[in-house]
This record gives sequence, structure tokens and C-alpha cells, in this order.
Amino acid sequence: MIRPVTHTDSTPDAIQAARKAAMAIAARATSAELALLETAISPMPAVRTLRAPEIGLVMVRGRIGGDGAPFNLGEATVTRAAVALPTGEVGFGHVLGRDGEKARLAALADALWQSEIHRAAVETALQPVRRRLAAEKTLKAERTAATRVDFFTMVRGDN
Repeated sequence: MIRPVTHTDSTPDAIQAARKAAMAIAARATSAELALLETAISPMPAVRTLRAPEIGLVMVRGRIGGDGAPFNLGEATVTRAAVALPTGEVGFGHVLGRDGEKARLAALADALWQSEIHRAAVETALQPVRRRLAAEKTLKAERTAATRVDFFTMVRGDN
């Protein structure tokens, strides 16, 4: 199961790692799952849009065998957005594809997560996503295990 990073360690590195983990879950969430965040936090603070959702391209790089020379694999469509809370937290959302609402909601999740007042509510709203991702990972592992073939070599006595 993918678990949230604990927030007992308040060093900048630990906070950055916890934020990164939360945003990794938000990036894999659906728009509908992220939309629940707006209803989970009451009252929702006034959110100012710094960057409306924009669609663009990024170059995807690959490596032969994972450690070979890098090469340009192709381009992928991404959408980004940025929002700010009245208390000064700025959230950024970058998602694959052309879903502007998902990018806005990811940015909102990032900004709210940075606020200590709303962090627990964001983590709670991301729990169903964590459970879904864990279930998908388990299902994939089970399907892969079902196709596994164990090869072995029998030694012949050539005396």
C-alpha cells in the first residue's frame, strides 16, 4: 500500500519529500477524485489563479536498457496550472494530457497541502487514491504472477 509520508520530521528535506509524495499521488488521481478535495475542505479559502491551465509539449527522453545513452523518444502533451492561497502558499499542477481541470485541482491540492491548517484534509482526501493505486498494483502483480514460468535445468549423469 502506498502510505503518506509522516510529518513528524519538520526539516525542510522531510517536508519537501512529503510534499513530493503527496503530489505524486495527486498526479495519478483522476479529476473526479481530486474534485472531492474542494468539498472536503470547509470553508474553502479564496483561491487566486496565477496561471490558468495551459497545454504544451515536453520532450520525453529514454535510455536503451535503462543505462545507455539518452535519446529523444518523442513528445508528450502536458497541462500546467498555478494557484495561490490568501495566506501565501503557491501551488503548481503539472499533468500528462490535456485536462485543464485536473491541472487546476492538482495545483489546488499542492497549495492546500503546504498550509498546515489544511494538510491533514488533503492527506485524507488522497487516501482513496492511495487505496485505488495499491489495489491496481496488487492486481497487476497477481496477473503477472499467473503468467510466470519457472525454468530449471536437470543435470544428466554423463558418467
